[in-house]
Formats: sequence, structure tokens, C-alpha cells
Amino acid sequence: MLTTTETSGADATTARRPLVESRMRWAVEMLAEPGPGLAEDPRDHFVAAFVDKHGDGLSALLDSWRAQGPFTVESYTPVAHKGWATLIGPTGDRFTLSIVIDSSGLIRGLGLGPELVIPPLRDWDELDAALDVPGVTSTALVARLVDDRWVSLYERSPDRLMPTGSAYKLYLLRALARAIEAGTVRWDEELTLLPQLRSLPTGEMQDLPDGARATVREVAHKMIAMSDNTAADMVLHRLGRDAVHRAVVDSGHQDPDVLRPFLSSRELFEIGWGDDPSLLPEWSAGDRAQRYELLRRIERPLTTRMRDLNRPVYHLGLDWFLSARDVANALAGVWRDTTRDRTGTIREIVTTYPGVPIDGERWPVAVFKGGSSPGVVMFCWLLVDPAGVPHVVVLQQCGEDPGQVGDGLRLRGLGDRIIHSLLP
Repeated sequence: MLTTTETSGADATTARRPLVESRMRWAVEMLAEPGPGLAEDPRDHFVAAFVDKHGDGLSALLDSWRAQGPFTVESYTPVAHKGWATLIGPTGDRFTLSIVIDSSGLIRGLGLGPELVIPPLRDWDELDAALDVPGVTSTALVARLVDDRWVSLYERSPDRLMPTGSAYKLYLLRALARAIEAGTVRWDEELTLLPQLRSLPTGEMQDLPDGARATVREVAHKMIAMSDNTAADMVLHRLGRDAVHRAVVDSGHQDPDVLRPFLSSRELFEIGWGDDPSLLPEWSAGDRAQRYELLRRIERPLTTRMRDLNRPVYHLGLDWFLSARDVANALAGVWRDTTRDRTGTIREIVTTYPGVPIDGERWPVAVFKGGSSPGVVMFCWLLVDPAGVPHVVVLQQCGEDPGQVGDGLRLRGLGDRIIHSLLP
């Protein structure tokens, strides 16, 4: 039996908890079943991308997990469409089971590994020590906003440009907010999924058929709350790169040219891991004009598969590069946008998923964004206290050995520790 040990203060994050809990219970029961493999069709439980990523190795993976059981569940933490459980094996070994579901309740991410122990943080020196990982570059900024200026509580190379994965979606949302305010885009306007806009997960819109339509409101919600890559590419296609470039500049990025041309997720996947190996060195060596020309040439459906994402490419100049301070400034801009949006839609979008359980009385507003790619992980929060003072927590890591960076659970856990133990 699963029991909830943590809760979120935001009502919007509770909608999928029954689905997450049901799938987590199924996963635990599946791991306890005798016999090899999966007795049912995996597509009854997993999204197609998860099955395709693991291919014929899915049964072997599940068998290797099952061999470490049977398990008992010690604790379970749901946050919107994600959940984490601590499992105890028959000899007392401890494990972390993580799960991610899509809006239909199918599993789009499932992992089992040794229990992830997050060190307690009693002061900033302990955070500094926790961020020291051999072979990994870590940057961070923890600050509060005073008179439109960030006052640092803790910083670690906060102006170093870092690959950030999906943090770029903050700029897309800012550009969309400007277009909504100007009346050139409407929340109820419908966008069409074209073949050349289909990307890879995270997200679920990539599974929709060609020609599927969704409102700007729905697409933007999925882009932020579920970090849906296809949704982000649809927004970028509707707005155009120039609008997003302006949002980058308006948000105070220290070097806006590093994000020009502004990549879609499909373009990142195709250049970095697609079926033409010449694209990556061409991107790496190219100037701005040559990179624009490269993007024009690859305006086609994606050839990359999830299983191809097996090596870092950020060190060759392929990612979205922001410093921790750039991320903080983008978050501050998003927060200002919520006050300008009379419909309340932007605030609803950015507060749907807080990333970790949040005490709603201590932090009535919580904005979260995560990002990752092979060898890259980052998490950022903007938290507003009851007095209306915004605080930010930005954590970034990268390493050329993806195993040293991991899947982000440890960095997310450190963010949780900062929020609950170190923020004043």
C-alpha cells in the first residue's frame, strides 16, 4: 500500500496524483510478480517512446529489477505528474523508484536504482560541498529580489554560461506573453502540429497525429508544466525566432548572441544525434550565417530516436546557454509577465508544477522549470513569500560523462533541501 508522505500547497498539482499513485502501485506489484518479462503488452502501460527507447531490452531491464526484490514500500512522494518511492529489498537494501506519467496516465518514465540519499543542508558551506562532484561543473545562485535587484544569499560561478536544456522555454513563454499583450496572438487561437514540428519527449504532443490542433493556452501549458518539446517547437514556429531573440535581450541575458539563432528542440536533436553525422561539426565550426543556413537545410521531419541520445554535445556548442544569473533574470521577467496578464493564464501555467513539494503557506507562489540533455541537468525555482518578495534558486550541472551527472534526482533533492532548510 502506498502512503503519501508529502503534499504540495498548489491545488493544481493534485489533479494527477490518483493516476501517479495507481501507476506506482502497478509498478511495485509488477516488480513482485514471479516469472520473466512483462505478462501484458507494455504499450498498455507505457507510452510508445519509452517502449521504443528500450526496445527488446525492456524485459531484461524489468527482470534485473525484479531480481532485487521483493520490495516493501517505505514512503511515497507525488508531485503533479511525477512520483518517487523508497523501496526496501529483502536484505534491507534501499532503492528509489521514480515514475513519470502523461496526461492519459501512461508511464513515460520509470527508473529503479540504489536509494538516493540527499545530504542535509544546515548552511551554505554544506551546499557548496554537496555540489562538488568530480568531473562535474556546478553553478548556482540563491537570491532574493530587493528593489528590482537580486541580493545573493549563495552563489557559485553565477555568471558562467552553462548548457541548460529546457530552461530556454522561459524565453518562449516571455515572447508569447508579449505577443498576447500586443494582441497578435490569442490564448484561444489554435495551433496545428505539422510533421516538421514533431520532436522527441519530454512531453506527449509528439504522439499526436499530423494536423492535430490545440489552443495556444493548452500548448503553452504543456510546454511549461510538462516541458513538452513539441509544444515548445509549435510556439516557436508561431512566434518566429526574432520574437524570441527580443525576449532573450529584454530578459537581460549577459550575451544574447550565444542564443542566436534560437534553436528548436527538434533542431537540437537532429543536429546532435540525427542520421547525418556531418551536422554537428558543421554547427560547431559555423558562424551565425552558416548556422542559419544549416537550420534551413534541416527543415524536415525528425530522424533522431530516443535511443540515439547517448552522448553529450554541449561541449561542441550545441545547447541553450545561460548563466545562473541569466536564469534568475528570466524567472523574474516571467513573474512580471504574470502581473501584466489580466487573464491570469500565465500565472496558472507557471505555477501548475512546482518541481518538489512546496509549503503553500510559506511560499504562496512557486514557479519551477527543469532542463536536461545528455550530460546536462538544471533546476530553477522562483518562490514568492507572503510579503510578496520573490526568491530564486538556480542549480546547474554538466559533465562529459552523463553517468556523473545522473538523472537529476540528486540535484532536484538539493533544491528541495535549499527551499526547506536554507531559505530565510
